[in-house]
Amino acid sequence: MKLSGDLKAFEARIGHKFAKPELLSRAVTHASMSSANRDDNQRLEFLGDRVLGLVMAEALLAVDLKASEGQLAPRFNALVRKETCADVAREIDLGHVLKLGRSEMISGGRRKQALLGDAIEAVIAAVYLDGGFEAAKALVLRLWGKRIDTVEEDARDAKTALQEWAQARKFAPPRYVQTARSGPDHQPVFTIAAQLENGAEASATAPSKRAAEQAAATMLLAQLETDT
Repeated sequence: MKLSGDLKAFEARIGHKFAKPELLSRAVTHASMSSANRDDNQRLEFLGDRVLGLVMAEALLAVDLKASEGQLAPRFNALVRKETCADVAREIDLGHVLKLGRSEMISGGRRKQALLGDAIEAVIAAVYLDGGFEAAKALVLRLWGKRIDTVEEDARDAKTALQEWAQARKFAPPRYVQTARSGPDHQPVFTIAAQLENGAEASATAPSKRAAEQAAATMLLAQLETDT
């Protein structure tokens, strides 16, 4: 099988030349394009999720030889969560080479967080099947890069920290209120306000409710730290 020019350029971006190019073609084929003669990337996604998890667990143990399981778990979750996977996918312009059905293309599938996150896992699996674990490990470490060393900052769950702040002062749990939504249905933008019963409040905007809530909690924590 011969790869298209776009997929050859993608090979160069990820630093892996496929001995079995059909694996890469399958990895970038969304379920909306599957048929009797064309497999989609769902099975590869399942495998890639496990390969990514093993690589990250091993990398975190190597980076911090003294970290406890309780310290490692949130770091691991921050590195393998869908948002992080989607960010990595955007950095290598994976969306550009995805094979999507018409409905997914119209609805902005090339930019969807869940779709991109799934696709990068499928690409990891394709590299694993093509070149073995060491090749997949090298790919993951290369693409995730400095995120592994700086994950402690990303692992802090702002919503949990804000709730702990409120509990320590015997306040009710923080409230998260959606104050606005804009953009088309396929690419919405949410504005969420994080509120405490003492009147403290901060708002943030993001492409998902979860991200907006986390951002609002982060802003409110920073505001509280400044006030104290």
